[in-house]
Amino acid sequence: MSLTADVKLEIMKTRAKSTQARAAEISSILRFGGGLQLISGRIAVEAQTDSQQLARRIGQELLDLYGVRAKVSIVAGTGGRPGERFLVRVFENGETLARQTGLMDSRRRTVRGLPNRLTTGNREDLAGIWRGAFLAAGSLTDPGRSNALEVITPNAETAMALVGAANRLGIGAKAREVRNVHRVVIRDGEEIAKMLKVLGARETVESWEQMRQRRETRATANRLVNFDDANLRRSAQAAVTACARVERALEILGTDAPEHLSYAGRLRVQYRDASLDELGRHAEPPMTKDAVAGRIRRLLALADKRAHELGVPDTTANLPNVDDM
Repeated sequence: MSLTADVKLEIMKTRAKSTQARAAEISSILRFGGGLQLISGRIAVEAQTDSQQLARRIGQELLDLYGVRAKVSIVAGTGGRPGERFLVRVFENGETLARQTGLMDSRRRTVRGLPNRLTTGNREDLAGIWRGAFLAAGSLTDPGRSNALEVITPNAETAMALVGAANRLGIGAKAREVRNVHRVVIRDGEEIAKMLKVLGARETVESWEQMRQRRETRATANRLVNFDDANLRRSAQAAVTACARVERALEILGTDAPEHLSYAGRLRVQYRDASLDELGRHAEPPMTKDAVAGRIRRLLALADKRAHELGVPDTTANLPNVDDM
């Protein structure tokens, strides 16, 4: 099973607590997975999915929330989406449903973006929007050089609405248009992990993070092997030594470490390949490289002093053999 299928299978088990959030999810699925069709002069609401389980979920939610029955049928896939697909269609009371879900306004005009009442809702509503969008048209690539979580959108307006919803959730996302196809993309690994948690894919995010860390470790090792510049190699060796000393310092001091020193140490361990300048930019609030260096230096000194008092190995114990790197 693909990583995308794993995520969708897991988040389909998530059920929003509030009716409004459930409505946001189903409206989003209909918006990103289908839309409105005019059949014999009457408006029908429909969505296509490659998952029979999702088709059934859509039908059940439409019945529970709006009291309408949807017809589910099997349709042939298109060139861009080969394979068997499932069409969920509401024909009876389709126009009423279109207005209730925000696909159509009171003047019978199609809404190009997302309803304001959803995009200005609370955090659970915003999560519902993103969950529905991902279920309908989302994908997740394996972590690597081009890791990405993305959603293909019907138009620029829905893309911008989805970006706004992500930003309100505290997650950075960007709208892209490639060959007339609009999409919303999240590329930063940490931001992807945040969104997966918001969607409810907590189990998948753990395995995804493990893969990402393994690939980053391999990539770092490969960079070290291929270093031609001695200065770059020495910098990498110094970073490895610094991280090892900081980890030992945090272990020695434990909860007794002053918070501001501990915070700098955690930054050093979290962003192993970052320069002091970059560490300062990662800090909240940002710090200068001198401030970061000073805090790490004081953390190591305090830990070495404590180690000598306790008679245990200090921060220079068990340092990796950088000559073997």
